[in-house]
Amino acid sequence: MPKPPVNNKRKLDGSSLLRVVKMLFKFYPVLMPIVVACMVLSSLVSAIPALFQQRIIAAITKFTESSEYIAGNYSAAWSMAKGEIIKYIVILGSLYLVSILLITLYTQLMAYITQGFLSKLRIMMFGGMQNLPIRYFDTNKHGDIMSYYTNDIDTLRQLVSQSLPNLIQSSIIVISVFSIMIYYSVIMTALIIFGVFFMFYVSKKLGGGSAKYFIRQQSSIAKTEGFAQEMMNGQKVIKVFCREEEVKKDFDKVNNELFEDSFRAHAYANSLGPIIFNIGNILYVLAALLGGLLIITKAPSISLSGMVFNISILVPFLNMTKQFTGNTNQVSQQFNSIIMALAGSKRIFDLIDQEPEEDKGTVTLVNAIIDKNGNITESEKRTGKWAWKDPKEDGTVTFTELKGDVRMVDVDFSYTPQKQVLYGVSVYANPGEKVAFVGATGAGKTTITNLINRFYDIADGKIRYDGININKIKKADLRRSLGIVLQDTNLFTGTVMDNIRYGNLEATDEECIEAAKLAGAHGFISHLPDGYNTELTNNGANFSQGQRQLLAIARAAVASPPVMILDEATSSIDTRTEAIIQRGMDRLMEGRTVFVIAHRLSTVKNSDVIMVLDHGRIIERGSHKELIEKKGTYYKLYTGAFELE
Repeated sequence: MPKPPVNNKRKLDGSSLLRVVKMLFKFYPVLMPIVVACMVLSSLVSAIPALFQQRIIAAITKFTESSEYIAGNYSAAWSMAKGEIIKYIVILGSLYLVSILLITLYTQLMAYITQGFLSKLRIMMFGGMQNLPIRYFDTNKHGDIMSYYTNDIDTLRQLVSQSLPNLIQSSIIVISVFSIMIYYSVIMTALIIFGVFFMFYVSKKLGGGSAKYFIRQQSSIAKTEGFAQEMMNGQKVIKVFCREEEVKKDFDKVNNELFEDSFRAHAYANSLGPIIFNIGNILYVLAALLGGLLIITKAPSISLSGMVFNISILVPFLNMTKQFTGNTNQVSQQFNSIIMALAGSKRIFDLIDQEPEEDKGTVTLVNAIIDKNGNITESEKRTGKWAWKDPKEDGTVTFTELKGDVRMVDVDFSYTPQKQVLYGVSVYANPGEKVAFVGATGAGKTTITNLINRFYDIADGKIRYDGININKIKKADLRRSLGIVLQDTNLFTGTVMDNIRYGNLEATDEECIEAAKLAGAHGFISHLPDGYNTELTNNGANFSQGQRQLLAIARAAVASPPVMILDEATSSIDTRTEAIIQRGMDRLMEGRTVFVIAHRLSTVKNSDVIMVLDHGRIIERGSHKELIEKKGTYYKLYTGAFELE
């Protein structure tokens, strides 16, 4: 069962960010520490110049106040001071060179880590999605799911490649500069801290407003993408019914919601930077005024260094003020990207954390060798015979021949607790029998086949396959024994041969061609420009619906399953084409248990058993002849005198 839909209006917490960081270190346990070390060292180098600037200014001040300089003996004065000044310049230049090397190293590593992380995350998402129950895809818009792989992933790219590195560097610089500032003057530092607290207050107010709308923006983007995809898939219907203008209005409504959410989010975010920047400028002016007053009044110095506050401290202190407020602004600027990434990562982790399709089955399907006495042994090679392998708790293994005996007993089912779909349905299909379901749309015909496949699990009753409760059979093995042809055909990008072979990846070209002949598809395939090597794109849009359905039937034929489910398999095929493939379908169904769902009653006349469903109940059952003789509901349906509603 999928988890309830995420409430995109709720507040975000830092758990998603912490999870991203943990995953980065898990995926890259060696590279990430190296990257962090490079960031820390390069950030420390960025904060150090203030120390050297103070010493260089102090040395120059000492140089200009020396007796030799005052006496006009500049060469002697310079000879005394140049060693100290040049030493500081060389050290500072060397540190900057090291910083350049560190930045180059970590940016290159970060590019590799970012793309690698996103690649692994997409693999996790897609792999986990393959294990989700059908219910998840039935209850979530496909466009919304696609948004996970595009928009939400992109927010994480910005987080990992830009926001986190900038946040780490700016934070380290702020801490380092703060330490140097308090080392030089507690009074001046107190002024800066007061200003920074005001900056954070403004950031919180504006950032809080943008956070709410950034979260809503992520949801609106997914909604817009889902609507656009739905309309693209339905273009023919839109044009047939001339609903272009109505669709435009509906899109405008969805798009306007995205506009409003995005506008408000970025309006808050874009106003934050200039406001914080100018608060920093005001703080710079106030620091200059206070510093000037301290020097003029020769106020007592309160500092960790014990140095007298003078011009050699004021000049680097003002530079540190710009650096401190600038990096504080950088930290606040990253909040917007982090908020977007948190919203995106929350959606991504919700997908990853979806509970996979539950499967507690232990019975598996194996190739079997069956001797004259009925003894069964497992074979590693394809034998054309199948058996159920059932491991027992005592360590023994039993084998049951796969015959295709399917029985449903008193089955109740509902997709949602509020609305029951099936009521006490019992179906008995002996090996090799053809069982047909007829009835109005929504009567429960397809639901029965979904339960046999275990796309959904029953609420009550039993379903047994060759005497084995299907809950004991592994779902993959259960579905491998069932071939299915749906009313809606899905073809994949690739050649015609690839699409037929999809039913059995081990099938040879000759087997695929035989399957196509069996389905009646060989004729039109042979007339294609490249025959079986013709490339299909966009779900085979260049083929007719009937041709696409023939390929789906061929795909099921090459799988050669013991049980076949034909869900309106010929509904999209014209009468002439139906006659062509009927002989092949009969050969395909020979010796197999077959479940047929059809509105066209002419296709089920030769069924062994026909079951008439109405509102989730079987109201009639029997052969075509028996039901006609009863002159009940089926008779009225067949003669057109009655229609189930």
